[in-house]
Amino acid sequence: MTEPLPPTRRNRASLAYKLRYAAQNPDKIRTYAARVARDLKFRVSSRGHVAYYRAVMKSDTAKSPEAAVGSRSHERWLKLGQMQFDYLRGHGLKPDDRMLEIGCGNLRAGWRFIDYLDSGNYYGIDISPDILLAAQNTLVRQDLRDKLPHLTLVNDLKLQFLPSEHFSVVHAHSVFSHSPLDVIEECLANVGRVMAPGGFFDFTFDRTEGSEHHVLREDFYYRTETLTALAEKHGFTARFMDDWEELPHGQSKIRVTRPG
Repeated sequence: MTEPLPPTRRNRASLAYKLRYAAQNPDKIRTYAARVARDLKFRVSSRGHVAYYRAVMKSDTAKSPEAAVGSRSHERWLKLGQMQFDYLRGHGLKPDDRMLEIGCGNLRAGWRFIDYLDSGNYYGIDISPDILLAAQNTLVRQDLRDKLPHLTLVNDLKLQFLPSEHFSVVHAHSVFSHSPLDVIEECLANVGRVMAPGGFFDFTFDRTEGSEHHVLREDFYYRTETLTALAEKHGFTARFMDDWEELPHGQSKIRVTRPG
């Protein structure tokens, strides 16, 4: 009997993988078919990836804001947010840091960052107006309005409206896992300007050790060396965060640092 490939060696876009997965999970065929139909609809109606994924988030947020950011239950939403916060706090985050969170969603981790950081030191951006409205609800539930967080809608990742050399910490969880390479490069080409000297940027991604691929236009799988080389092209020092791999989350993490 053939041993199953490890997750990082699977090509989820291949026909063989899809047929095998369907045979093993017949109860999920209808859900996948609905995703394919939605993908075709949004590809036709959207100009560019940001518009496409904004439509995805609108559709998902209407059903459940927590599911829209990848949490199948409220308990999982809380655990994933706590995991991100604990990791970043254990890897350099301090209350006086000025933090930019790219793809802040409905503040799954963001509300914990807001609570921990000094007032006014959290800035969250997202492409989805629907999920940002849900983020406002999270602020109210957690009674964090007095911490003066910034929540801003964006159309791209050029970050032109943000001040230069301002943020000591930048964070993006489950953003590059939904982004084509040109969107990732746009971010890496511009984020250095808004980072303070010596600042760092942590981002997660779906890692593959085989062929890079995507499933529909929603989930993208990259080799580590592709993203570290792209970061180094734009003047960063890049490091794969090995200890993140020990945590119960399906993505990998890279930290890029702006030279001091």
